[in-house]
Order: sequence, then C-alpha cells, then structure tokens
Amino acid sequence: MILLYLITPALIMFFISFSHHIYLRRILPITNLMVLIPTLYLFSLGKPYAIIGEYLVATNLNSYILLISSIVAIGVTLALITLNKHVKIDNRSYIKFYRFFALFWIGLILSIMSNNMGIYWIGLEMATLSTVYMIKTNKSKQASKEAWNYMIVGAIAISLILFGIILIYASAKPILGEEAMNFALLKEHIHEIKNPFLFELGFVIVSVGMFIKMGFFPMNLWLANIERASFYPVGALFSGILESAILIGFFQFSMIAMQIDKEATFSFVFIYLFLTISLVSFLIFRSKDFMRLFSLSGVEHMVLIILFWVSGGYFPALLHFGAHAFLKPALFLSTGVLESQGRYKIAGALKGYHGFEGKTFWFIVGFFILAIVSLPPSPMFFSEIYGFSAMITLAKETDSLLWMILAITILLLILSIIFYKFIEIYQSMKYEGEEVEKIVYKSELLAFLLFAVATIGLIMPQTITYLKAIHG
Repeated sequence: MILLYLITPALIMFFISFSHHIYLRRILPITNLMVLIPTLYLFSLGKPYAIIGEYLVATNLNSYILLISSIVAIGVTLALITLNKHVKIDNRSYIKFYRFFALFWIGLILSIMSNNMGIYWIGLEMATLSTVYMIKTNKSKQASKEAWNYMIVGAIAISLILFGIILIYASAKPILGEEAMNFALLKEHIHEIKNPFLFELGFVIVSVGMFIKMGFFPMNLWLANIERASFYPVGALFSGILESAILIGFFQFSMIAMQIDKEATFSFVFIYLFLTISLVSFLIFRSKDFMRLFSLSGVEHMVLIILFWVSGGYFPALLHFGAHAFLKPALFLSTGVLESQGRYKIAGALKGYHGFEGKTFWFIVGFFILAIVSLPPSPMFFSEIYGFSAMITLAKETDSLLWMILAITILLLILSIIFYKFIEIYQSMKYEGEEVEKIVYKSELLAFLLFAVATIGLIMPQTITYLKAIHG
C-alpha cells in the first residue's frame, strides 16, 4: 500500500497531463507538492520496512535520499510556475514536461527503494529515458542535439551497469540461486562467494557505468553541455535528483565490494576520482559560464561524496550529499532568473534587484555560492573536515598515512582552484557591471527559501544524529 502512496502524485500528474484544461498549469504544480507527504509518512515506519516483499525495502539510508529528492522536486516545481517568464515555452511543452517528470519520479522511486539489482536498473533506465524529452522541452537545435548525445552516452553507461550486474549475479548465483539479485542477501553472504574476482570485475564495470552517468573521467563535458542546452529546471533535476538514484546504487554495490577487498576497492575508486577531479578543476578554472561552472562543480562534489564513502566516512558523505542536493539545484534555478530571456552576463548579475524580494534574492544567492565552496557554517565545511579525517583514519589502518596526507594535500590544492573561481565570479556578479532593473517572482523566492532552510536544517543536531546512526 505504501508504494501506491509514493507513486500516486506521479500517477495523478501523468494522467491529468493529457487534459487540455485551461487551469492545468496551476493544478500540476499543486499535485507535485504532494510527493513530500508519503515520503514523510515513510519515516514514521520501522526500518527496514518491506514495501513489496524483498524487492522494494525502505531503510534509513534510502528514506533519507528519497526525502532529499522530494524537497528538491518541490523546489523545482515552484520555479517551474514562472518558467514562461524567463524562457520561451508553449503550454503544450510545459504540460508534457510534467508528464515525463511523472515517469521520471516513478523510476526514481523504484531505483532508490530497490533491494534488487534488476529493479534498480529498470528504475534507473526509466528515469534516464524520461529526462530525454525534458531536455527537448527547449525547442532549439542545440537542445535536440544534446538530447541525442544524452541518449548515446546514457545507453553506454546503462549498458555497462547492466553488464556489471550480470557478472555480479553470476558470481553469487552458485550460493544464492535466484536470490543473487538481492542486495541485502549479497551483503550477508558475500564471503561465501567462491569466485570473488568475478564480483570485483562486475563492480568495476558497474562503477565505470555510474561514473560516466555522473560526468566523470573521461566524459566530463557531456553533462555540462546538456545542462547548458536545456532549460534550467532540467539541470536542477539532473544535479539534485537523478544523481541521487545513481549514488545510492554505488553505495549499495561498494558496501558489498569493500567486504571482499576494502583496500583494492578504495584504490580503484581513488585513482579514478583523482583523474576526474584533476581534469574538472582545469575545466572549472577555464569556465566563463554560469551553468557550466555549476555543472562541473557538481562533478567535483560527486567525487568528494564517493571518496568519503569508500573511506568509511558514511556520515560526511551523506551530509555532503544532502548539502549538494539542495545547493546545486538552487544555483541552477537562480541561473534561470539571472539569465532571464537568454541575456547572459556574469558581470553585475546580482545588481538591479530592489525591494524586499530583490534584496532577499541576491542575499540568498550569495549564501548559496558561499555555501557551495564550503565556507563555514556551510554543511559542506563540516562534511569535508569529517571526510578527510575518515581518509586519514583509513590510511592508519593500511600503513599508508604519508601517501594519504600527500593525496589530501593535492586534493585541497585542487579544491582551492575551484574555491578561487567561485569567489571571483561572485565578486563580479555583485560588484562589477552596469545595473539594470530586474525582477524575481514570489514562487521563485519561495523555492530559494525552501532550499536555504533545508540546507541549514542539515546542520541541526537532530539531523546530524540521524545521519550518524545510518551506518554508525
């Protein structure tokens, strides 16, 4: 029954999107606000809670990720209300956007709540395919081209994930039989597997597929190109929600792989992440574009989340994940306001907003930009302290402390490049350029306030206690 509650808002959105009622543009956003209600109800249930047998199971981890995604979905919905004020979009495309968003949300629920590798892959594929049309909502040649590029890259990534799942299933089938697709049973019986090499190979292939979907090395630019070509709410969905489904899959697979060989798992992931962040920092330093800057920095934050996770820093990884999921969509949505009607100019972008709404807007955007570069008291400031501490703790266990200190030093130097670029852009937005009268709408301001409050909520004592309890 709980599954019906979870997907009901999406089903309502999907079916009413076929109507041509004049008030549909008002009904759809209200319907999307309902996604938070069943998610909050899920928190009141004991964990683990079987949604559908052993196939869909609610845990503290995936309930937290679904809650984060629900809040992001509501924030994006509030910004969608005034989308036509900033870009050219007809009523039919607007309504179809919600139709495919509904399919996206159902796929997301399946992948996040899944305790089965096959269902996880189906949900991820459903979420991936439904975003193709959302990219094409922007009826431009560039958007159409990037939608096809996304189809190609997405097909490569999802195929790698499927092939890796097949190898993992084959490695565990002699022990678990048809239950070898079950994440929980795999984790429980992993030491009984007679051919761990096959599992490790499957994990590597699955990881590469997931890394490609997140814009990691060597395909760093495809995600930034898509988020620049599509309307800004699509970029918010990519950074705040779609990556949630990918990350929870990596969390599940990596926890099993680390039981087989923790050192080998960490070494593989670390080398891959180091290559990614080295290239991304160079691309960020060269960036002169709002959307590309935020998109590429999103890759950097995904790197840190995964790095903290495989280091055993589960709390900092989840804290960083929540902060990124709120801050990055907020920056994408604010970009849509700053670039209204396609007028792109960094210099003086925050100038020209007057009155209570305007001043509140530029103050909140400033908060988002400074928080994303981990200035205290941003949740990212604390997550990075705890995360790097977890890396040092891991190094002590493996007698590689000096190498880890060197690696962390290099990572901090790379992060300082990104920090410099964000501060430079913020100063240009606030202090340079001519002042032109600009407008921010109430629904947009409400979305930014929602993201700001949610970000601050991550450093509340109750939230920290909950996150620390997820994996101890």
